[in-house]
Amino acid sequence: MNEDGKEVPWVLAAKTGKTSFANRLGRGDRSPLGIWFWELDRVLLGLIFMLMAIGVLSVAAASPAGAQRLSSATVKLPEFHFLFRHLAFLFAGIPLMLFISMYPKEQAKRLSIVLFAVILAMLVLIPVIGVEVNGSRRWLGYGPARFQPTEFFKPFFAVTMAWIISWRVKDDTLPVRMIVSGVTGLSAILFLLQPDLGQTILICGIWFALMMVSGVPAWQLWGSAISAIAALVAAYNFYPVATQRIDAWIFGTEGLTHDKMAMATLTAGGFIGVGPGLGTKKYSLPEGHTDYIFSVIGEEFGLLACMIIAILYFAIMARVVIRLLDEKDQFTIMAATALTAAFCGQAMINIAVNLGIFPSKGMTLPFISYGGTSILGLCVTCGLLLALTKRNPYLDRSRYMVKGR
Repeated sequence: MNEDGKEVPWVLAAKTGKTSFANRLGRGDRSPLGIWFWELDRVLLGLIFMLMAIGVLSVAAASPAGAQRLSSATVKLPEFHFLFRHLAFLFAGIPLMLFISMYPKEQAKRLSIVLFAVILAMLVLIPVIGVEVNGSRRWLGYGPARFQPTEFFKPFFAVTMAWIISWRVKDDTLPVRMIVSGVTGLSAILFLLQPDLGQTILICGIWFALMMVSGVPAWQLWGSAISAIAALVAAYNFYPVATQRIDAWIFGTEGLTHDKMAMATLTAGGFIGVGPGLGTKKYSLPEGHTDYIFSVIGEEFGLLACMIIAILYFAIMARVVIRLLDEKDQFTIMAATALTAAFCGQAMINIAVNLGIFPSKGMTLPFISYGGTSILGLCVTCGLLLALTKRNPYLDRSRYMVKGR
């Protein structure tokens, strides 16, 4: 019985032997689907679905400009070409996300470790057999079957590094931080060879989040921050991609730079926007359906919509933190932290680029930007995050039981 003296669904079903549809989804349902439903963080899932819904509207607004820009004299793309493709990838990604979320934590960990090794091998092969697009060699495959391994690398990297750090629970003498730092350094080199400066910064951010949660002394964190600044200065001087991006951002060496165009588009709609489909500046904005979709949202839906999107990302981060407050398992804490850093860190970088705070990174806004491999990779990230933040509702059943029963 509950606190009001009424039978709870699982007790009632056991006494009557009847299981209605409502009881099948009640807390007493011990079927795999029922257990998954009650263990899942439905608030977190709802926030993710809200981002996906906003993403559909945003890609619909940005698709005409992207289609016009990428059409040629011989091939004219349909106005909503990118919207239809975006929906197709969502229809493939959502079942994938929900399927991964059903994995027990131990199986999710093993899956991540195996796929991390596979994709790391793919990254080694990219400089040799990768497909070059727009001056970057980041893809494997051919034609429409090509994909970008880095999008799947991030979630598996996050979980695997968390697993390595969790070895300290069994033996605190193991040099786990050195191992994680070495793997991160190797991964960063492979990304820079593509070249992909944005993803390099992101995986370094994941590493930094793991170091903070693992209890690294403050002086080491400050040392890491100083080293990061030194690495950025070295990249500017010796890495041509970084030199070009930073020069365009600071000095405007390419005339009206992408960053300035993005800011002009972002603020063109004021607080409430000019209305869906009525934006005009988006037609002069490069990659408006991917890298700069946040600016398109600002023009058509207003700064208010941009604020709501930023709040949603913050709410996801806060929800994960709340979910981890009572968690005792070090691996779960580490892995969930790293996955959240990957997801929300990517959002922060993209928004900062649109605001002109960071130079262009070629990075999508999670679930808002159009993307093929990006959408699938983000669904994998959120599926793992949902799997790791599940809670067993049956552990709390004792409060419903009458003493002596």
